[in-house]
Amino acid sequence: MLDHKNRILGLALVLIATTVSEAQVVSPSEIKDPRLRSLQVQYNDELTEVGRDLLATKFDYPFYMSATLDLDQSQQQRASQRSIRFDHYDDRTVLAITGNYFAAYSEDKMNGESRARNSFLKVVLPILKAAVPRFQSIQDVQGYAVEISHHVRGSALGVAVEQPENLMVFLRQTDAIRLVASPDSEVQQSALLNGKAFLNGVPISIWLNAEVRHQQSPSPKPAPVTVSTVEDSSHFAPSNSSGAQRDISRPSLDKLQTSKQDVVIKLVKDLDSQAHFVPYAPPGFVVFRQGIYLELSLKTSLPPSAAGSRYKVAAIAFDEHIARLLRPVAAYLDDESDFDGISFSTTVTVGDRTGNEETSEAVEFFFPLSLLRCYQKYDCTGQQLIDGGAVLVNGERVSLDLQAAERS
Repeated sequence: MLDHKNRILGLALVLIATTVSEAQVVSPSEIKDPRLRSLQVQYNDELTEVGRDLLATKFDYPFYMSATLDLDQSQQQRASQRSIRFDHYDDRTVLAITGNYFAAYSEDKMNGESRARNSFLKVVLPILKAAVPRFQSIQDVQGYAVEISHHVRGSALGVAVEQPENLMVFLRQTDAIRLVASPDSEVQQSALLNGKAFLNGVPISIWLNAEVRHQQSPSPKPAPVTVSTVEDSSHFAPSNSSGAQRDISRPSLDKLQTSKQDVVIKLVKDLDSQAHFVPYAPPGFVVFRQGIYLELSLKTSLPPSAAGSRYKVAAIAFDEHIARLLRPVAAYLDDESDFDGISFSTTVTVGDRTGNEETSEAVEFFFPLSLLRCYQKYDCTGQQLIDGGAVLVNGERVSLDLQAAERS
């Protein structure tokens, strides 16, 4: 009898937890866009799991998911907490989450950058850690947009006042994966800098480590390297041979994008049939390990025979797809000195033998221009190019031995 009651109590608790977590997810009927509404229905279970994880997360101060920002806590307790939904941002389909964080920062003790960093680390990052692993392999989701409100205490005309302040962070899928999965702090930081952040609508850069932020310039100095022989290509470094500091600020990246736009447009037009560029993620310049890379987003489809470990999938994707693009892409980028390399960012899908299901991996290859030149001239092998660059699989940097991986 007691066991029966315990089972009933357990089922009741599960039902309550599920109902509460579903209350964090926007109802499909509230979404006007037909495509977004369809996604809201299709991925309702995953959205509910994100809500459940966030309800179980211990925040330093009360945090409520909310459809409306800038509420006080008494208003929030009566307001709708449905905020997990699909939306559009920067012409991408994103998973969007909004909420109110009832921390009140002292304006005298913390500047805007410090407040943004603290709310990012305490709230936005846990949200991303709950959401990204569940959606990183879903091609319909191209990024994440999180907006939260916190409070700032100050004074006006000698009178103490407390006002809301809003932090909004947008990350593309590849950068979000790097941020939450990589154990490398530099990879995490570069992923965050590739995104967009706004404090009360004003663009801001968020630095994960305050000490590093103040100890180094926001324009880190890449290590100069010149590759002229195979022996020289055994290490990874940006190719800025002048040794000058590289400006990695968002305005600098936007300026670079504008200056290279004509070349990039021609590259995409000419090579699309063999590259399979992703139309919703046009080429753009990103920061990676203190260097600037032109990121090309691709789709790679492999047959069932390629199924296996993530290393095998990455190795075959390189040999069968990426390697065939290296020399054609390099031909469009003669004598470049204002950026450091090319990133081939691809979603690799592998069909199963029944033809009904596919598995996917997010694989990124970062190659310095100096090494690409070496490969272009047939002075370096593909393995040497990989050894001298960087490979990330689902956000984690890996070592990749092509022959060993393909035999696995």
